Amino acid sequence: MNKNQKLQNNEEQFTTESDELLENVNEENLEMNEEDADTEGDSSSLSKEELKDLQLKLDEKSIKCEEYFTMLQRTTAEFDNYKKRTAKEKDSLYSDAVSDVVSAFLPVLDNIERAIQASESESGQLKEGVELIYRQFKEIMSKLGVEDIEAVGNSFDPKLHNAVMHIDDDSLSENVIVEEFQKGYILKDRVIRHSMVKVAN
Repeated sequence: MNKNQKLQNNEEQFTTESDELLENVNEENLEMNEEDADTEGDSSSLSKEELKDLQLKLDEKSIKCEEYFTMLQRTTAEFDNYKKRTAKEKDSLYSDAVSDVVSAFLPVLDNIERAIQASESESGQLKEGVELIYRQFKEIMSKLGVEDIEAVGNSFDPKLHNAVMHIDDDSLSENVIVEEFQKGYILKDRVIRHSMVKVAN
């Protein structure tokens, strides 16, 4: 049984338990109403002890109804939390899958970028074809929610960038990125690959 089937089974179980609790509450209320009706009809012929006994039974039923109602509220709250948790888990599973697939294709994208850079001084159908493939790659990644990590000209962020070289330059601000050796990518708040950069000062 896969994870989605387990989630569906758990959801069905929660729904069944809620329905059962609600049915119990309704049955208890029905019994209480019937007893109340019987008591009203026969109250003139009942002794004090019998009335006291009926009142005790009524109190017991009331307590049971309150217990069932409390259980129903608790089950409803647990089910609501369960739905929120499973929604978050599904979103996380999707992000993991996209990250893994994109990460596997990044070396191919890197090689396409190198091919474009190497053919800057050339022209022709081959170069146009490579650029077309590159644009299609980027469009697909954009539709998946994958974005480039901004690097050159921005401040160094260890959560997004991987500094492999440092330089001292008084004309530049502290911790500013001056060169990017390898492009980084991010999916929402998940880094697929850090940017490999050179940082000043």
